Order: sequence, then structure tokens, then C-alpha cells
Amino acid sequence: MISSIKPVSSSLTAIAAVRRPVPAKLRFSPLPIIRNFENSPLCVSSSHNLSTFSLSSAEKQRSGGFKVGAYEADRSQPIEIGVEVPGEQSGQKVKIGIYFATWWALNVVFNIYNKKVLNAFPYPWLTSTLSLACGSLMMLVSWVTRVAEAPKTDLDFWKTLFPVAVAHTIGHVAATVSMSKVAVSFTHIIKSGEPAFSVLVSRLFLGETFPLPVYLSLLPIIGGCALAAVTELNFNMIGFMGAMISNLAFVFRNIFSKKGMKGNSVSGMNYYACLSMMSLLLVTPFAIAVEGPQMWAAGWQNAVSEIGPNFVWWVVAQSVFYHLYNQVSYMSLDQISPLTFSVGNTMKRISVIVASIIIFHTPIRPVNGLGAAIAILGTFIYSQAKQ
Repeated sequence: MISSIKPVSSSLTAIAAVRRPVPAKLRFSPLPIIRNFENSPLCVSSSHNLSTFSLSSAEKQRSGGFKVGAYEADRSQPIEIGVEVPGEQSGQKVKIGIYFATWWALNVVFNIYNKKVLNAFPYPWLTSTLSLACGSLMMLVSWVTRVAEAPKTDLDFWKTLFPVAVAHTIGHVAATVSMSKVAVSFTHIIKSGEPAFSVLVSRLFLGETFPLPVYLSLLPIIGGCALAAVTELNFNMIGFMGAMISNLAFVFRNIFSKKGMKGNSVSGMNYYACLSMMSLLLVTPFAIAVEGPQMWAAGWQNAVSEIGPNFVWWVVAQSVFYHLYNQVSYMSLDQISPLTFSVGNTMKRISVIVASIIIFHTPIRPVNGLGAAIAILGTFIYSQAKQ
């Protein structure tokens, strides 16, 4: 009996030729396999890939065989998967949040020491001058020792900075005068009306328009501040007007600062350092004219005799923390708009008001607290309307 043996086809020979030994131990990692599954010749991810696979198979059949390959998990190539990771915008929000939290904490400490100093030494012009002088000295030392890089400025920079310095000086002195006459909580309740001034100034001087909800949100802010002022137990007109003037001045400062910082290579930290130095030059002659060295010497001696050496620490602390909280606020302003800055500045007052009432045992009537709560609620509504 004669039997015939058919030769093995060329396609099977090709398959045998390209077979790869299976590793004794494959490393299993689900994510790389998923990522690289699409790169495998056996992967069908879409109708397009299906047609490509079919055409390729037909061509290889006509050419005499298939080339079969297998991917090992440890030799696969990664592809993109549709998994979202936090972007740069989320990181920026976290950064601004940290700036705001630090700014608020430093501001609480400053207000406590500032009020202690003013209670024992009621000379707001000198107190304001010392705050600016301390910050200027701190930044000069940091530049000389190269702890911070000194800014590169020109004449145009200082010209642009001048109106900012004028507004900053007025706002700083006015707020200090206010706190020397009334409770810290009352000053900050009145200063919580800053968004109203911000909208007004932006509308009249910048030509900006706002939706109706923004204007309506100003009503509880204004009403709450008015209620708190009328029911304040220790109301003082100088203190009230100082807070109002400070509101207006700081709104102009924020707007001028934002314009001056646009297209400017100077960082927010160095920008505020230069601002402090120019403000110091502006306020010093007025401080000497209004109060004078003789009043300062007598007041200082009286404060030290009553408080003791701690008074010197209070003066140093309020000066240092004043510069630090403003420096952080300008680092925030470098990232956000003036209106957002005003909202953050107002929300900060909640912690200042509560802390000052607790520490200084400030008497407050229920209706006065209601006014403060309405004003703060209006600020929250305002921020939501803006968003």
C-alpha cells in the first residue's frame, strides 16, 4: 500500500519560525497591559482598526503566510489612557488658597498687636510710619544678603508706583487712626463694605459693568454696615470716617497695583517692598508735622512705664506682621483680579472680628452682631454673584 505525505505548508513554517519562547515567569501589571493592548496586532479598537486588520490579513495570506507575534508584559510600549489628572489650574487654585490662609492668619496677629500698641501709645501716625520702616528695612537686608533677588526697576516703574503709594499711604494711616479711636471689630465691620467701593470705583473710573445680582448683593453689605454703625456702643465719628476713607483708598490701591503689575517683571513681593519704601518717604514728613518728636518721646516714656519691656516687643511685632501680611497679600494680587482680592480681603475680616472680640472682650449687642452678620453674608452673596 502506497501512502503519500503532504508537505507542511509555508504558512505553518513561518508560524513556527517566529514563535518565541515563553518566559518562565511573566511579570503581570494590569495597567501596562491595558495601555499597550491597542498596540498588539490582535487588538481591534474601532471599525477602522478592524478594516486595517482584515486588509493586512488578506495581503499576508496572498503573500504566502502570516507573521504571528506576541508581546511580553515587560516589553510593551505605553499609550495614552483617558484618565484625567489635576491640571495646572487646580494647582494654581491651591496656591492662591494657601496665600489667602496665610494672609488672614498674619493679619489677625497684626491687628491684635497693633491695637495693644495703640491702646498704650495713641499715636497712629508714628505707628504707621514704624510699620512701613520695618518692612523697608527687612527687604533691604534681604536684597543685600541675597536672600531675595533685588528687583530691576527704571524711572517708568517708579512713576507708575507713585499713585499706588499715595493710595496705600492714605489707606494705611486712615485704618490706623480708626483703630486708635474705636474697637478693632467695629473698624473691620465698616471695612467689610469694601466690595461696594470696589464696584463703584470700577464702574465710574474703569467703565466696567456688572450683572444685576452683583448690584443687589451690595444691599446687605451696605445695610449690615449701617446697622452695625448705628448700634455700636463706643461709636466715634473719627474712627468711622477713618475706616470709610481706608476702604476707598485701598480700592484705588488695588486697581492701580494690578495695572502697574501687568507686563512688569517685578514680583509681587518686591513690588510691595518698593511700595513700602515710597510710602515711607511720603508719610514721614506728615507724621512729623501732625504729631512730632516731642509728643512721641513723652508718649513712649509713658507707655514703657505702664506696660514695661513688653511694649517694645508689641511695637516690633505689629511692624513685622504688618509687612508680612501685606507682602503675602501682594503675592496673591499678582495672581488674581482686584475684585477677587477685595472679596478675599473682606472674608478675612471674619477671623479678625471674632479674634478681636474674644481677646479684647469687646462688648457687643445682639443687634450689632446682627449687622455684622448681614454685612458678611452680603459679602458671600457678592462673591457668588461675581462667579
